[in-house]
Amino acid sequence: MRRKSYIRAELVQLPLFLLLFGISSLSMLVPALHGLIVRDHEAARAFFYAGLLGGIFFLMLAVVHHGRRSQQGALGPLLSLFSAFIILPVFFAIPFVETLPTTRFLNAYFEMVSALTTTGAAMFQDPERLSGTLHLWRAQVGWMGGLLMWVAASAILAPLHLGGFEVTAQAEPGRRDTGVASRSAAVDPRQKLLRSFNALFPIYGGLTLLLWLLLLGGGEVPLVALCHAMSILATSGISPIGGVQESSIGITGEAVMVLFMLFALSRLTFSKDTVTATQGGLMTDPEFRIGVFIVIAVPLLIFGRHFLGAYDVAAMERLSDAGYALWGSVFTVMSFLTTTGFVSEHWVDAQDWSGLGTPGLTLMGLALVGGGVATTAGGVKLLRVFALYQNGTREMERLVHPSSVSGAGAVGRRLQSNGAFIAWIFFMLFAISLAGITLALTLTGSSFDQAMVLSVASLSTTGPLTEFGADAPIRLIELTPMAKLILCGAMVLGRLETLAIIALVTPDLWRS
Repeated sequence: MRRKSYIRAELVQLPLFLLLFGISSLSMLVPALHGLIVRDHEAARAFFYAGLLGGIFFLMLAVVHHGRRSQQGALGPLLSLFSAFIILPVFFAIPFVETLPTTRFLNAYFEMVSALTTTGAAMFQDPERLSGTLHLWRAQVGWMGGLLMWVAASAILAPLHLGGFEVTAQAEPGRRDTGVASRSAAVDPRQKLLRSFNALFPIYGGLTLLLWLLLLGGGEVPLVALCHAMSILATSGISPIGGVQESSIGITGEAVMVLFMLFALSRLTFSKDTVTATQGGLMTDPEFRIGVFIVIAVPLLIFGRHFLGAYDVAAMERLSDAGYALWGSVFTVMSFLTTTGFVSEHWVDAQDWSGLGTPGLTLMGLALVGGGVATTAGGVKLLRVFALYQNGTREMERLVHPSSVSGAGAVGRRLQSNGAFIAWIFFMLFAISLAGITLALTLTGSSFDQAMVLSVASLSTTGPLTEFGADAPIRLIELTPMAKLILCGAMVLGRLETLAIIALVTPDLWRS
């Protein structure tokens, strides 16, 4: 027991980035073992050697840092998180290139950035080009990226009031609370990370295991079921067969997936460790309620449009097709709202039923809205949408009753007095980022339509938009090297969000 406590104490004293590097090295044993089992010895050797070298490098740096006190300030953990999204994919790409020597290192790096940020934009659109071990590695990196965001949300972003927490906090974004009510701020961020990891990892891993077993019971192939289970929990949308629409799990399997996508709508579905929690529970949580409303309303609107189209072409007698079309809309809307990006196998049934196409702009809009704060989902976040909605309804009330006093209740008290203003600032920063990335991509030779879809896909961390958001799928491998680097930066920006990046480059916040 004393030895375990000593080792744990020593690990806590290590820099966050070094800890993440050590965990990443250890995680490479999983694809190495898979390659050995399926007799893909080349892949097994590549991952084993990379993990071994990474482990040796980690031990050397750990010895160097032994006994040193951390000099990181309040934003140190945030800088380590930012560095992880930039540097760790370089390490992840090494065994990828060794296993697939026919591709460039930049393509492998792009693939790993896409996976770690839970974007899931596939550089290799032909699934057969990659071995099963590489597909497992892509899904595993995405799964680890989702777990990292779960833990970082409560241990890093929440104390700094970033990532959506700025809407509910009383302090400025990027600053810790200085009042008596914020005693937890004095806790070492690394100890808080360890506590959050110990509390959330069993939930995250248990949910993934449960979904994998349920998909296996539905008749799915073990590797495909595991990759899909990890991708659902991480909202990465990574699939070894090209998507759920290529699977054979049917409506039952897709319904199970929808249930697990609910964890990306609100933090309250799995934890109450942040200020997003409400005393009324999940059913009074505005994020969850808005998310459910969108999942119900948007499919009905899409179904109504196709219903009128089917009526015009005299296809109303096929009621079963109507049911499949409605379910395909529900699953796909839920998937893109949570920035997962999976498409139901019945999504095309609505188009075949009515003869009308569904514009990709609808999917782009859902991805931009995104899921809940402190979840694995990307996008603008439902809490910010709720803040603007509440501010809009309040202003409309004041038009009728100028002297009225706000009675927002328990739900409204979650937001600080300037919550809507801060949410609006974030919307403006998001729009500026979207315009800037779109402009940069057009300068590299992409058309405006492609640049817009690529920008939305990267900033909202919804990679499958590149396949379903435009009229024709966008082949990422054909982009210029500069365009790929721009998209890598955009994916990191979309994962950490603009306010966090601004906090990192603001000297005044480092002095505080």
